[in-house]
Amino acid sequence: MKATGIIRKIDELGRVVIPIELRRALDIGEKDALEIYTDSDKIILAKHQSVCVFCGKARDVRPFKGKYVCPDCIRELSK
Repeated sequence: MKATGIIRKIDELGRVVIPIELRRALDIGEKDALEIYTDSDKIILAKHQSVCVFCGKARDVRPFKGKYVCPDCIRELSK
């Protein structure tokens, strides 16, 4: 993990601003979903990536009734 030297304070509502430089570097845009989880004493933010509900692949997934399905599983299901 690379240290950036950027420090931000948490506001009264528990929010923290992610600097534009980091958002650009990580291709995080407005309205993008972020996953938030912990690893021992660290809070981890990661750009959410939709994955196929059946096989877990993230490539070319398409939404179907609120779930994501990849082309391979769509073909498998249509047999």
